Amino acid sequence: MTLVLYVLTVAIWGTTWLAIYYQLGNVDVVVSVFYRFGLATAIMIPLVMLLKKGQIGSRQDQLYFVAQGACLFSLNFICFYYATRYIPSGLVSVIFCLATLYNAINGRIFFKTKVERYVWLASLFGVIGLALLMAPEIRLDDSWLNTLKGCGLAALGTLFFSFGNMISVRHGNAGITPLQSNMWAMMYGTLLLLAICLVRGVPFAWGTGAEYTVSLLYLALFGSVIGFTAYLTLVSRVGPGTAAYTTVLFPVVALSLSALYEGYHWTHSSSAGLLLILLGNYLMVNEGSWVIHRAVVRT
Repeated sequence: MTLVLYVLTVAIWGTTWLAIYYQLGNVDVVVSVFYRFGLATAIMIPLVMLLKKGQIGSRQDQLYFVAQGACLFSLNFICFYYATRYIPSGLVSVIFCLATLYNAINGRIFFKTKVERYVWLASLFGVIGLALLMAPEIRLDDSWLNTLKGCGLAALGTLFFSFGNMISVRHGNAGITPLQSNMWAMMYGTLLLLAICLVRGVPFAWGTGAEYTVSLLYLALFGSVIGFTAYLTLVSRVGPGTAAYTTVLFPVVALSLSALYEGYHWTHSSSAGLLLILLGNYLMVNEGSWVIHRAVVRT
């Protein structure tokens, strides 16, 4: 089951970055994110109620759902959508690989989780690989500032995502299922997005062309409802550190799609960077499985 969740998360989230690219245009970024999670919430609520997983929880649980909604279903995606305006969507997915390092550090800070040596080594491979992948995009002209903006926004969005992962760990420790937490968090995230839209006074326009509608439906159903449920279930099974390393496989899918649809060009540097990221992924998955196996045997 863990392998199925791993493959499902990589396959879905590896393709959502290109779908985000098709959301950009005449519709305000925050409005597009609002549409996405408003639709996802409309799907999620009856699904959870049908499965009888819609418990209200305590007042404290509800406060954590609000925080999770801000980190996983609103603020992080505002950053990702804006980042895609400045750099190719495939490169945004590469920066998302930092989730592994963020989760390892945040797990240590919030839960006193021991960070195994292989996590630091795998993260080092990932960071170096990320630098090599980004190197061809840094040019000594006016475009470097946009590249820097895109990288900064993607990194900030990933940090929000990591904080959401920590809240998910808290939910798992409290016996709250991913379906239950996702429903409440998506609802609160959608309300936050609506509030931001109203405060900013942006029009609720709709994108022209079939690409906008199709990509929105894909992001809502697959990217949000199915993708997040699979990923957060994986977090509860193997922990945020190992689960987050699914993110380093996204570039394989996302960059391939960027090359086909956004004109991304492979170089020797970017190829070497991707190989290092995959090496780090191999180390994380295999060593992580061995550590989990040893823990099970001891108990």
